[in-house]
Amino acid sequence: MIKWLEGAYTPVETPGVRALSFRKARGVYAVVTPWNFPINIPVEYLAPCLAAGNGVVWVPAPTTSACAGVLMECIAAAGLPDGAINLVHGPGDVVGDEIVANPGTDGIGFTGSPLTGATIAKRGAGKPMLLELGGNGPVIVLDDADLDKAADAAASGSFFNAGQVCAATGRILTTRSVHRELAEKLAERARAIKLGDPLKDDTTMGPLNNPAVVAKIHEHVADGVRLGGDLLTGGRAVGDLGSDLFYAPTVIDNVPGEALLNNAETFGPVAPIIVCEDDDDLIRVANSAGHGLSAGVFTRDLSRAFRFGEEIEAGIVNINSPSSYWELHLPFGGAPGKSSGIGRLGGKHTLQAVTEIKTITFNVL
Repeated sequence: MIKWLEGAYTPVETPGVRALSFRKARGVYAVVTPWNFPINIPVEYLAPCLAAGNGVVWVPAPTTSACAGVLMECIAAAGLPDGAINLVHGPGDVVGDEIVANPGTDGIGFTGSPLTGATIAKRGAGKPMLLELGGNGPVIVLDDADLDKAADAAASGSFFNAGQVCAATGRILTTRSVHRELAEKLAERARAIKLGDPLKDDTTMGPLNNPAVVAKIHEHVADGVRLGGDLLTGGRAVGDLGSDLFYAPTVIDNVPGEALLNNAETFGPVAPIIVCEDDDDLIRVANSAGHGLSAGVFTRDLSRAFRFGEEIEAGIVNINSPSSYWELHLPFGGAPGKSSGIGRLGGKHTLQAVTEIKTITFNVL
């Protein structure tokens, strides 16, 4: 794609003057990446930065530093010149803070939590930034939807990678006429999941990454039940699998709108169902949370699909697909005014984000 990152010849009013604009590398990028996809997410930044001519200083999440080391060994073995990518291990609040604030870096790429993203934005103020800060994506199931297809998508979006996905299905919004049937179908799918060692063929969901994630899930689930939600399945840690990081796939029905499950990113295998009154209420609740990364909408009605697609405040709205659907060349990022970040990852969009437009004028007279 870098070969087609074209510039422009722009006509100007002054006689004899020609104006040429083109995209150029910014310099050195500070890239800080999370643990949930320790190979894929770094590649989303490293490859475009290099292709565009930037150098990179890369700080991976400490819990997946071994993965980062192996990736760097592969990159070095492929013949990348020394110094083009510089891998630095250490705590994010030490080495990550240093690279985003250091005057030797010219741009910032970060995927992670909104809280850390806000800190990075302050520390790196003035530098161009590409920030992907997570979400609490709704899957919205209208009353005319194929409920089996919707339940499959909601289960996939909620439980894939144990829910540790930026575009995970953080909540399921539906109406009273179909919510009970949808909840039962979703609970069936949750109960069919096999927890265990991810390297075993019969395992369909592995552990969570760290104790802090488990604690947050406990807090969100307890809050949802305390406020009146109906726990249909799960809602507990599973401690007999050789680790205290396994959490049972969880479905909670009738979650109230004020619950943490609706308003904060849980980042775990929890599927909260929120019952709404009509299309207007579905859109209102979907947009009420502070995140705006991705969403899914299930309906057989084309006009309703387009209405929801345009009115849902999210960077991506997938019709009859999970909120987590994305391919690497599609623009991926948060809606304006929300806490899901700025800029767009994906294909040419990342290349545009890590380059700047430069204009040269010259007088031919």
